[in-house]
Amino acid sequence: MNPGYELPLDEAAYSFGFLDEYAKREVRRCILKAISIPGYQTPYASREMPMGRGFGTGGLQVTLSLIGQNDVLKVIDQGSDDSVNAVSLRQFVELTCPGIDTTESTVEATLIQSRHRIPETALTEDQVLVLQVPYPDPLVLVEPSEARRKVMHGEGDYSRLLTKLYEDLVHFDEITISHRYPTRINGHYVIDPSPIPRYDVPQLHQSKALMLLGAGREKKIYAVPPYTQAEPLVFDDVPFRIEDFTNAQGQRHACVRCGAVDSFLDEIMPADGQDGAQKFWQCSDSDYCNQQLAQRKLLAEENA
Repeated sequence: MNPGYELPLDEAAYSFGFLDEYAKREVRRCILKAISIPGYQTPYASREMPMGRGFGTGGLQVTLSLIGQNDVLKVIDQGSDDSVNAVSLRQFVELTCPGIDTTESTVEATLIQSRHRIPETALTEDQVLVLQVPYPDPLVLVEPSEARRKVMHGEGDYSRLLTKLYEDLVHFDEITISHRYPTRINGHYVIDPSPIPRYDVPQLHQSKALMLLGAGREKKIYAVPPYTQAEPLVFDDVPFRIEDFTNAQGQRHACVRCGAVDSFLDEIMPADGQDGAQKFWQCSDSDYCNQQLAQRKLLAEENA
């Protein structure tokens, strides 16, 4: 999006947040229902947005329905504030919500919209996290009929999903799901937590922040309220395992930029593509990486 773009005069009367007030009220009502029934996929009339389905329209509609003049917005994609998706959505919100503040700091934000990651920095009770979701129903892997899936969710019948996990164990000796790991919310509904890595799934459990998940293409909104139980779907004798980023010697890889060994890392191949070039690892969360880098620099100055 061109940062210097201005709305034409005949379109300058858009309501705050692009969506009309009736659309925003409907989304807010759906959010209230989703919070009241944790994990339940609440249908809503997803509006047409000036971007293709699959580019975050569900999360964006939730954000635009909640954002106010006093909010500070942070938009991230795969943990980064500077990726194409994050920059485009942030500029669209700035264009349609004049006067709001945006930030790249997780601590400063009151409203965070994210694609594929939960920030490394622990969220607080004053914050709301909005996750973009492509496919909200984990049962779609085992049941093509939505009507039948609704019955299975209502009855808490996830035996076929557990069977798929068991088949993974039989074939590969471990559950191979790397993202979108099915998670049971408040002891009943199993949700697709959006394409967050398994590393982020434990952050759903007893989170202080309200987490809202919006799927624009599938027209569903669901929620993980604060201080709610969230358990990954596992077997009693096969514990849930997250990515550990250890090498063959059992040592954990560190971020090449800030040296962190307690964050989710992106594996990066050198751009030149030369034979024998060494791959490296870097923090996925750019704000967390910058925080660790600043602390490292401050510590070096104090010891100098």
